Amino acid sequence: MTTINLLQAVNLTLKQEMARDQRIIVFGEDVGYEGGVFRATVDLQKEFGKDRCMDSPLSESSIVGVGIGMAINGMLPVVEMQFMGFSYPAFNQIISHVARMRNRSRGRFSVPMVIRMPYGGGIRALEHHSESTEAIYSHIPGLKVVIPSTPYDAKGLLAAAIRDEDPVIFLEPKRIYRAFKQEVPDEEYIIPIGKANVVREGKDITLISWGAMMREALKAADLAKDKGISVEVIDLRTISPIDRDTIIESVKKTGRVVIVHEAAKTLGVGAELISIINEKAFLYLEAPPLRVTGFDTPFPLPQGEHHYLPSPERIFNKIMETVNYLT
Repeated sequence: MTTINLLQAVNLTLKQEMARDQRIIVFGEDVGYEGGVFRATVDLQKEFGKDRCMDSPLSESSIVGVGIGMAINGMLPVVEMQFMGFSYPAFNQIISHVARMRNRSRGRFSVPMVIRMPYGGGIRALEHHSESTEAIYSHIPGLKVVIPSTPYDAKGLLAAAIRDEDPVIFLEPKRIYRAFKQEVPDEEYIIPIGKANVVREGKDITLISWGAMMREALKAADLAKDKGISVEVIDLRTISPIDRDTIIESVKKTGRVVIVHEAAKTLGVGAELISIINEKAFLYLEAPPLRVTGFDTPFPLPQGEHHYLPSPERIFNKIMETVNYLT
């Protein structure tokens, strides 16, 4: 076992996967000599050479476009967007080609590539550096969207993404890149894409979140525990495809649910989760499902981001509102 943070888990996984499979190519802006803007790819070029870890031009559309060509011709590209907010110039490549190639070619070609993006707020960054638009990519058929919340999950999920036969958007919550460390197995392992994790079992209410918000959700669950409320906490892990069975099973047990995400509220992933719950577990509900989210505004400048991001207190208040519904 090795005790590492989430950023180191990403770096370790890339090294192990590149050593395992010669077809894996890592590239993006400054990922080579500099090791990436957050140093997620540090030492990869030194260890595997400039042919397998290289810097790209400052062109996100080109990065993804080149990755498509590589993937179709038998390589396994793992490309990096410096920030999720910089991915929009590549949006056309992603939704028009990456997501559609298998269907368009009737299965003749697949695009087994991983698009890594640091995402989310909490580090007092500049405009376009704190986007949390996982709902946009999750809405596109043909894409899988994965978000780890711990170093252990980052290693297992990234390995699964790299070995997947289809494209995976791998979102890394940069707020917790270096926030804490965890024991991670030295050997390779896989966490299946599409399977949520019941982080804490409970009987009174279900709390669902992912990414950096998992830490805030667990703090809120502790506040509720002090009030005698048993909270079941679920880490979604994969935004698309959603693990419906784990969610429905939990809601049928607790009858109450609160969903937490830092993205804007309207048409976010929380809305989709509530729709699933209403379709499959409506008669088990004892209170309306509620959301704690960011606001329907552009992500604020650094001085205001603590007002925007869900806090344990905001989540706890929504838990109490749900538990006390009609009592």
